Amino acid sequence: MALIVLFVFKTPLRKLVIMGLDRLKRGRGPIVVKTIAGTVFVLMVATVYNVVAIQRRWIQETAEVNPTDQVLVAKHLLEVSLMGFSLFLFLMIDRLHYYIRELRVRRKSMEAVKKQNRVFDDSKSPAPEEIKVLEDEMSKQRGRISRLETQLEEKTKEVSSAEANAVALKKQSEGFLLEYDRLLEENQSLRSQLQSLDRKFSFSEGKKVM
Repeated sequence: MALIVLFVFKTPLRKLVIMGLDRLKRGRGPIVVKTIAGTVFVLMVATVYNVVAIQRRWIQETAEVNPTDQVLVAKHLLEVSLMGFSLFLFLMIDRLHYYIRELRVRRKSMEAVKKQNRVFDDSKSPAPEEIKVLEDEMSKQRGRISRLETQLEEKTKEVSSAEANAVALKKQSEGFLLEYDRLLEENQSLRSQLQSLDRKFSFSEGKKVM
């Protein structure tokens, strides 16, 4: 009961009790405690069995109750009460210790999370000097973007004019090719006419000689 009271109220003694129970639950401590608790439970069951056996004997016998049996029953009942109450208190102490330890672990984890969030918030919020530097950098980048956009427009105009010139040159070359083909055909026709004239002239000269 004193341990339970120490668990309920937050005092420096509670820390010492929790530390002692932590050390008790390390190593072979839990096995020893469970063995003792099992032994006490077996003794309690045996004592209850003895009380029940004595009461059955009283029911079966019609004679007066033996004072010795009365003393034994009272003794066994006290032992059963003591052992049961001890096991109950042991269970309460174990559960209280477990919940207090879990509560401490969760509080520590929550404090660690809060510290991490604070550090993250501090690192996330930049200083005024950093904001000024970032604004200057943004203005510089915007100026470069505007210059690049104007250069891009100029290059686009040059490319469009070059494409128009290329189309005009292509059409002009096609016209030149057509004119060349026409002149070539005329040249061939003129050559054929000259060849026919030469033949006629040679033929007429041959007749004069004869």
